[in-house]
Amino acid sequence: MNQENKFELSEATGQVKKRKLALIAGSSYLVIFFAAIFANFFVLESIQNDPLTTIRDHHMMVRFGILAFLITVVFDVVVAWALQELYKEHELSALSTLFRMMHAAIMGVAVFSLVVSLSSGSEQEILRQADIFNIIWLIGLFFFGIHLILLGRILGRPRLIGVFLALAGIMYMADTVAHFLLPDYDRYASVFLAMVAIPSILGEMALSVWLLIKGGKDKKI
Repeated sequence: MNQENKFELSEATGQVKKRKLALIAGSSYLVIFFAAIFANFFVLESIQNDPLTTIRDHHMMVRFGILAFLITVVFDVVVAWALQELYKEHELSALSTLFRMMHAAIMGVAVFSLVVSLSSGSEQEILRQADIFNIIWLIGLFFFGIHLILLGRILGRPRLIGVFLALAGIMYMADTVAHFLLPDYDRYASVFLAMVAIPSILGEMALSVWLLIKGGKDKKI
């Protein structure tokens, strides 16, 4: 086998690896989406709306919600690793990965408060544990926002997805800061929710689909 054939084989092998990494990242993102939707919008909201009934009569749902949050942490790490490998030539890739890993670690700590809520006997204590979870999660989302801003810069194409990722990152950071700085945050909660959700869904969901369909196929990604 001559030198040119070896180079072509090495290049082809590299493309296959990149494609596998893109598929891992894209499919892991989907797992995070569905697990987070169940844990956040079904379990956590139930706890906040009707604490005692949820913990007393639907404790198995809460336990599955805790498991779902843990699953998001696990696959967050998988996504961080896959994106790091996929874009390791970029100078910001390692830094972006570290910020996502910080988010995953903080999220793992936050889940502890939901476990404690299972043994809480009063509505006030259950809501207190839910508040602790949300506060810790908000801190994690601040670092996640930095990750998205860097990822938007790292992502060469499609450029529009990168723009939405960076915008979502800015909104995550702004929402966390607003929670801590605005005494009357609740008055603007729905506005901040929309500001975070729209670019986040458009950017992260689009990235997941793009990774599954086209990620790693181009020689330069």
